[in-house]
Amino acid sequence: MKKIYLSLCMLGLAALTFQAGAQSALIDYQTSAVPRKANKEFQFLAFYINQGVTSNYYPTSEFLKGQVVGRLFGRNTSTTSDTNQTYYVEQRLIPFFIYQPNLFNGKAILRASFEIDWTWGDASYGTGGNIGGGISGDQVNIQTQNIELELIPWKGYAINMGLMRMFDSPYNPYRTLADKMLTTGYRLAYWGTDAVGVSIRRDMDFSRWKAGFYKLYENDIQLDDDVNMFEAMYERQVSRLWKAGISANYARDRSEGKGGVSILGQGLNSMLAQYNGTFQFRFGSDPYKADIFWLGGFFGRNQDFMMDRWQVTGFFNYNLGKAEVKKEGSWEKGADISGFGANLKTAYRYGQTTDDQVKLDLIYTTGDKNGLDDKKYSGVMTANTWGAPGAIFISSGAYILFPHANVVNRYTPAVADISNMGYGLAGGTLVASRGIIPNKLVAKAGTALAFSNAKPLLGGYHLGTEANAALIYNLGTYMSLELHGAYMWLGDFYESSDDAYGSPVNGSFPSGTRPYNPFTAFVVFKWLMF
Repeated sequence: MKKIYLSLCMLGLAALTFQAGAQSALIDYQTSAVPRKANKEFQFLAFYINQGVTSNYYPTSEFLKGQVVGRLFGRNTSTTSDTNQTYYVEQRLIPFFIYQPNLFNGKAILRASFEIDWTWGDASYGTGGNIGGGISGDQVNIQTQNIELELIPWKGYAINMGLMRMFDSPYNPYRTLADKMLTTGYRLAYWGTDAVGVSIRRDMDFSRWKAGFYKLYENDIQLDDDVNMFEAMYERQVSRLWKAGISANYARDRSEGKGGVSILGQGLNSMLAQYNGTFQFRFGSDPYKADIFWLGGFFGRNQDFMMDRWQVTGFFNYNLGKAEVKKEGSWEKGADISGFGANLKTAYRYGQTTDDQVKLDLIYTTGDKNGLDDKKYSGVMTANTWGAPGAIFISSGAYILFPHANVVNRYTPAVADISNMGYGLAGGTLVASRGIIPNKLVAKAGTALAFSNAKPLLGGYHLGTEANAALIYNLGTYMSLELHGAYMWLGDFYESSDDAYGSPVNGSFPSGTRPYNPFTAFVVFKWLMF
């Protein structure tokens, strides 16, 4: 997956290398002399990860040997087993190139990032992303993440354009560390992906704002059949400890489902909804158009966890709008959209480092009890309606129930979208961590619990309960070796095979049958080099 916590770390550190003037010039081996000044015009960053994984869930389709995205038991054919168990090794490199010519005195910056990843032994001598680790290699598999330009016309202003990060945080994703991006705004739960567009931001001492336009899909260039998104966000520091902000987003979908991810398409009526675990608006083959708004607010106390021992963050986001369907040449109401999501997270640092903490993270989203029978949808919508994935709630501390960041090619949580297929969600996580050796050896243990706010046919409300643990050893600066494990007890929600909101709830299992409980364990080596 491209939009994960690990790659975000690299972006945030770009800002640090600018500020610190990292020694990126090469040694002159003829004279053994180190240049007195760093080469600030060109910089290279990279993130490397290797992980060995075992689990009892996997896709059953032979065509999904590379990248697997979406909801566990969704249309991606992922399922659990009591007999089969996976054993594989994944590898990823994300190189990041930054060019800041002296000619423009630091006011023009070009950034380019790419992604090269595979499963060991998967394929060679071919073309395609997320594969290329077979014998002899020679696979054409490089993927473009970002090609974006940042212009700084005046102090505190920044104009970003091109293929860039589209995040639901008020902070600049290229100058902010990952932890802050995943703590502020809406924590990438609504918008957390890449898109082409332009954004303008203003960063001041006690406030900041941004406004942006993104072209999600351009179909026939002569027709009004595109998907566009507009955003505006403002945050202000209201006291020494507290910050608060507001935001507005608008998505104008006139694509009628054209474009999208491979054969899945995109949009309200597409099969992409069945993959990502969002609500599928089943309008049949009739064309549709939609106008959707998101209006919200967010707050944070001690966001950087440096002022005292307590940290509190939260958000409330209300989405509303309508979709119209064209029948017999005229437009009529397809669905009125109205739902909201809310989050509250609090953490207490009991020791000397931020690794010594206890965190409680709660999430709630409204659900719809009868689908589109009343031509109303009362659930939540996110960018997962248009992207794969388009929104990533990866910072809760869960591993299977909710998505986590340690993934390369396989991203299949039970709840891949906070809408939970439109059924809604009420849940949370409790995580405790301890720096056994401060800043060197860290241990974590956590649990997660979630319920659906609407009950599927012949199923219940309980989604599941998870227990997880991790042991992290920091080998050096931004280099670590980690061991993780998690087990999830599925709830009676998964006894349903109802497919009214998308793909069948429990996948290929018959109605009344609960799938096998999923588990996973993996060892990870990570190195963020700069």
